[in-house]
Order: sequence, then C-alpha cells, then structure tokens
Amino acid sequence: MSRAYGLNAGRPGHHVTDAQVALVALCVVLGVWLGVCPALGVALLAIVATVLIRQRHVLMAMVTIAALVGGAVRSDRDWAGAHLRHADTYSGWALVVADPAVYGSGLRLTVEIDGERLDTWLYGARRNQPSQVQAGEYVWVQGDRRPIRSGARRAALRHVVGRLQAGVVADVDPGSALTRASNRLRTRLRGAADVAMPVADSALFTGLVLGDDAREPAWLVADFRRSGLSHLTAVSGQNVGFMLLAAMPLLRRLRPWWRWAATVGLIGWFMALTRFEPSVLRAGVMAVLAATAHVRGRQATPVRLLSLAVGWLVLSDPFLVWSVGFWLSVAATAGVCMAGPWLFARLPGPAWLRLPLSITLGAQAGVAVPSLLVFHRLPLVTVPANLAAVPVAGLVMLYGIPSALLAPAMPDVLARLLMLPNVVGTRWVATVAQVAGQVEPSPGWGALGWGALAA
Repeated sequence: MSRAYGLNAGRPGHHVTDAQVALVALCVVLGVWLGVCPALGVALLAIVATVLIRQRHVLMAMVTIAALVGGAVRSDRDWAGAHLRHADTYSGWALVVADPAVYGSGLRLTVEIDGERLDTWLYGARRNQPSQVQAGEYVWVQGDRRPIRSGARRAALRHVVGRLQAGVVADVDPGSALTRASNRLRTRLRGAADVAMPVADSALFTGLVLGDDAREPAWLVADFRRSGLSHLTAVSGQNVGFMLLAAMPLLRRLRPWWRWAATVGLIGWFMALTRFEPSVLRAGVMAVLAATAHVRGRQATPVRLLSLAVGWLVLSDPFLVWSVGFWLSVAATAGVCMAGPWLFARLPGPAWLRLPLSITLGAQAGVAVPSLLVFHRLPLVTVPANLAAVPVAGLVMLYGIPSALLAPAMPDVLARLLMLPNVVGTRWVATVAQVAGQVEPSPGWGALGWGALAA
C-alpha cells in the first residue's frame, strides 16, 4: 500500500502503515486545534513521543511531533492574520467570493478587496441589487471598511475579517474565463430546472447536483434535517464519483498520463463549479490522490487516502478544523471505509441488500458523534430514508448535469421529456424526506431504537 507513495512496503521496520498515516493526520489536526493552548500541545507531544520512542519507532515519533508542531504554528499564524488591515473608505472593484445568501430580511454579500474578505449586508430595496451576482464575478462598490464588532471569530472561520458598509453596489464584471464558464453552466442548470419543475423541486435539484441549496425553502431544509438526508444537498464524494463515471467513456480513450491530467482537470473544474465547499474539497483531493496512485500502477486504501487528504487540507486551511461540513464529510467517509466492510461481512441477507445497508450504517456510525454534538440529533429514520433516497438521488446526480445542459437547446416537448427523469427523481427524494421527517419518533424512542439497532 505504501508503494503508492514511494515507500518500501517489503522491509520490516520501513513499512508505513495506514494507521501511522492516520496518526500523522490526527497530529496535524490536534496541532491546529491546540495551537492556542501551548501547554496542552506540549503535554500531548511528550505523551506521543514517549509512547513511540519506547516502541523504537523513533522516526515515526519525529514525524508526529513535526506534524503536531507544524499544525500549531500554521494555526497560530492564520489566527494572528485574521484582522482587518485597511479600515478606510473604498471605491472600486471587489471580487465576489461567495454567492449572495439570504438571512432573514437581509442579503449577505461577501467580497474580497486588497486580499481581505468583507461582509456586506443589504436590506430593503438595496437587497435586490446584487441578487443575480455569482461567486467569481466583480462588483463596483463604494463604502467604508470597518472591523467586525461581534461574531468576529465565527466570521474569521470563513476568512472574513471585516465589514463593508456599502453605499453603492453597482456594475458587474463577469470575471475570469473559468468563472464565466462555471457560472454559465450553473445558470443553465437552474434555468432548465425552473422550466421543468416547481420552485421547491428546482431548488432541490440544484442542491442534489451542485450542492447549491441557497434557494431551498425553510420547510424543505427542515424535512431533510429531520430525516437525516441533509448530506444529499452537500456535494461530496458521491457527486465526484458520478461525475467521473459519466466521463469515463471519454477518459478511457486517453493514454494513462493524459487520462490522469484530464481526470485531475475535471475534478478541479467540478470543485470550482461547486464553490470549493469543504466536503467537495475532501472528496476532490481524495480523488486526485487515488488517480495519481492508479496512474503509477499502485493501490491505496481509502483510509490512507482520507488521512492524506485531511492532513494536507488542514495544513492548507487550518480553519477547516472548525467546519462542521468538513467533519461530517470526513466522519461519514471514515465510517463507510472502516465500518462498512466489517458490517458487509457480518450482516445477513443477499449481497444486493447488505451492500447499501452496510454503507448506510457505516456512514451513520461515522457521523453519530459530530451530529449529536452539533445538531443534538441522530434521526432513527435515517437508515430506511437513505436506503430509499440515495440510489435515486445518485441517478439524478449522474443524469442531471448532461440532461439539464441539453434541454434548453431542444424544443419544449423534447426538453420536458428529457428532464422527466430528473423531475421524478427529485420529487421522490423530496417525498422520502417529508415522510421520514413526519414519522421520526421523539428523542427518547429514537435513542431506544438506536440501541436496539446496535444490539
């Protein structure tokens, strides 16, 4: 396994196991988390070093210490830089770094000026000014840059260091070629869905395909949370996998290294299309690592790929350690990779039933702790709901992008016929979420049900 990364797996004492790679990634995460607590970091350092050195893994001890210290240093540096450097009046172009988001009666527009991200809040008639602006575009703004008075830490986790009290938000520049291409595709997908589906189903369709859940009504979001299906509207490894599956007939025609280059480019384009959400970052980096191992004629277990992806991403952006979406994605993947095979070998019944059941139960086992800590719930109906919704949602993900891109170029009758599978699939997923949310028992009965299921 380690040969995929240039390690010698054949000699005792030189084989780096998956567990050791996972330990290094864990040390990076702990270093980032404990960066502001040097005493705890030093204590953990001493414990890890003592245990490993006593087992004569001196090199491994040094690597874990370096990972812990590196994570702590990286975290402290990023936190130290999370403040506004330019507090003045600004007039000029600003890069839109996230799609406008509606919160209550206001619209939040996040822009970047002079390398600093700022939030602009618009209310009343001004709220509709940038409603059609998309991430990657530029808007002309005029206003005052000010530090954030409250919620500065929460904003810093989004790399936002200040607030722009804008008096003018006008004129839009479409941005780079990649931005224009991505936004045209997103607009085309939305338009095709709006023509073929009701408003709520159209919003859910773009959520399933692109992770674009900004237009989903509050009642639909509540249904998906109660049923444990919220992960379907967050782009993850499933979306990346279906995207690569759809492109496989073309990729297979290329020579190995050209295929690798095309695969990496396709993954990068899809990550840009889905706004580099934490879950798709994790999935995309894992897919690139897997493609790299494959083109070299090697293999790598999912646990190793996950550990390498987590370590690299957290070092690149330490604030991911405080991202709920990132940890739900990591935990679900870890559960599928570790608990899934164990359950598949032990569950009764035919393989066609054991496979999706073991994957679902493995994912739920992985996300149990973060879900309980953050959302204070772990829906009991999530197992049957996922079994009923995930296969259909997967078909929508696989079929949705090409069909929605072709539909606007066809006559109305043919376009609606082409979009019909998307309409039926999206409505099915929404119905499963609604029914499951309604039959979800009270927390007490839910805990009793989970206990019985575990037993």
